[in-house]
Amino acid sequence: HYLVGAGRADCTGPVAEVPLMGYANMDQVAGGLHTRLYSRAFIVAELDDSKRIVFVSADIGMVSQRLRLEVLKKLKSKYGDLYKQDNVILSGTHTHSGPGGYFQYTLFWITSKGLIRPSLDAIVNGIIKSIDIAHNNMKRGRLFINRGTVEHSQINRSPFSYLENPASERSRYSSNTDKEMVMLKMVDENGQGLGLISWFAVHPVSMNNTNHLVNSDNVGYASYLFEQDKNERMLPGEGSFVAAFASSNLGDVSPNIKGPFCANTGESCDNPQSTCPVGGATMCMSVGPGKDMFDSTRIIGQNLYLKAKELYDKASQEVTGLLSSAHQWVNMSDVSVKLNATHTVKTCKPALGHSFAAGTIDGVGAFNFTQGSVEGDPFWDEIRDQLLGEPSNETKACHKPKPILFSTGEMSWPHPWHPDIVDVQMAAIGSLVIIAVPGEFTTMSGRRLREAVEREFSAQGSPRTDVVIAGLCNVYTHYIATYEEYQAQRYEAASTIYGPHTLSAYIQLYRGLARAIATNTVRDLPHGPEPPVFNVTSMTLLPLLTADRAPVNKTFGDVLQEVRQHYRESEVAEVTFVGANPRNSAENATEHNFLTVERYTNTSDSWRRVQNDASWDTRFYWTKGSSGRSNVTIEWHIPRGTEPGTYRIRYFGHYRKKVSLIQAVTIPFEGTSSAFEIT
Repeated sequence: HYLVGAGRADCTGPVAEVPLMGYANMDQVAGGLHTRLYSRAFIVAELDDSKRIVFVSADIGMVSQRLRLEVLKKLKSKYGDLYKQDNVILSGTHTHSGPGGYFQYTLFWITSKGLIRPSLDAIVNGIIKSIDIAHNNMKRGRLFINRGTVEHSQINRSPFSYLENPASERSRYSSNTDKEMVMLKMVDENGQGLGLISWFAVHPVSMNNTNHLVNSDNVGYASYLFEQDKNERMLPGEGSFVAAFASSNLGDVSPNIKGPFCANTGESCDNPQSTCPVGGATMCMSVGPGKDMFDSTRIIGQNLYLKAKELYDKASQEVTGLLSSAHQWVNMSDVSVKLNATHTVKTCKPALGHSFAAGTIDGVGAFNFTQGSVEGDPFWDEIRDQLLGEPSNETKACHKPKPILFSTGEMSWPHPWHPDIVDVQMAAIGSLVIIAVPGEFTTMSGRRLREAVEREFSAQGSPRTDVVIAGLCNVYTHYIATYEEYQAQRYEAASTIYGPHTLSAYIQLYRGLARAIATNTVRDLPHGPEPPVFNVTSMTLLPLLTADRAPVNKTFGDVLQEVRQHYRESEVAEVTFVGANPRNSAENATEHNFLTVERYTNTSDSWRRVQNDASWDTRFYWTKGSSGRSNVTIEWHIPRGTEPGTYRIRYFGHYRKKVSLIQAVTIPFEGTSSAFEIT
């Protein structure tokens, strides 16, 4: 038995004008909302409450160092030493459709158009609130673990890199992706379900880089389905059951299972450079199983949900044993790695290779960069030298065969471009070990890391049966490819920022944490150098929030384009309102709902909410016009099995009004469509 608790809280943030974090595509800014983003927190404590472990999975691209430091600072002021560096794991699901702007290192600061306080605050507050809920719901309970194979949900997006790994190693595995899902089930003393955590390696990029609606992608949809199933008769985001679908070693794993095709000609571009005869690399895009990206998200998400449900229902292996956790900060640009008795190698100052700019088949880059380039390009190198300075000979030599595009470790204006100080962290709950990694390990990198940690525990006479990798934790350091994959210099390798021996360094470090946990010497581990906190300017490239204006003779919330009077299931009810900037709402209300769908009840002569803005079937679009005007269009994709009857759609917003030269106020308003029949 343990003391256990689970909690979920909204962490969506602004859904307009903020860049979405993931594809590093400056044109991909938020313009509405499909599904809300949540932080899901799980706390496990020993019965005497001597030790605690917190695991948080948040629907965000990755956890940034700034985000982690702010969360821990708030936890300290609230709970003292109960929740701290070593026993709090923060993991991002890696959705590529969440707001950015919560980073302090310059590379990410640039791609998200600055440090956007409303975005950072929404995530910090959401994580804290989810931990608060879990903390306040702690009760005696039990944990069960189960594992199973998920089919038809992933492909390796760099198969040519994977083939660089030794044949003897590859022959031990039946696939070039990890198909196993590990599921941890949490119940109270009476066997009543409280929640679950699933770990599975797949990129949440079913929604591609043309998407402008904030959403949690395939893994978020799996969470949605599981929570809707367990929290009966509740709207999305309500109810106490919490289902997290967390990230793992997903570095080279895509959900777009039809593979890469040329967007212009339709032929396959599954070649080492992922390039097309006409249009080059920018035309090579991978395709999901659905008829469009929403449908692909639904299919992959449903696959994950169905497997997790099966594992949850059949879970019988109980997790028992002591709790333990370990954390260190490490200067990853200067780690000496002992490969064997005679050979020592080193990590490098961070740098990104040319293929980084090519992007992947899930989200292609700009210009004419291709994957797999081990030669630089004189044209781009010259521009780089002029703008940002040439990489030092030392860094060039250290990163070989990577041709360096950005020598981020040598760029410090206005602040360092990449982290040097990185978190390594591990938590053990009895036989279960969670390795919290600061980035995206590829399939084979993850296998090597898990195996090394398992071996270390066994060597110390403390074998652990279930070792899982939790991805995108604590600080973002891009990718971790194997030494062999690194030689091929595709996207994942070009983004392995600490050089060819990055993986070996992490394996050495995590073995050290495992050894400390197994031998009960965690207190002797050096803390390592603390990461810096930069005083990042509050200036952003976001448009200034100006006063909203309604058209002549109209007011906010007025209907511009009405619904039809009759619909059938599977049709789309659509209404357009005089709108206002949704950012006004984000800065005002944490629990704001932009829309509801309501059904008329004859017996009580009242309207009952049946959908909200977190529902999978609703879409909220914001379109900016000129001089402060904007429209909001709400779609309801009427699901099969919808009860016939009378319905209406409502919109809730805030408009910004100037009351003097220097002061503005935000005023709430609402709009309602005409009633319509579903037959």
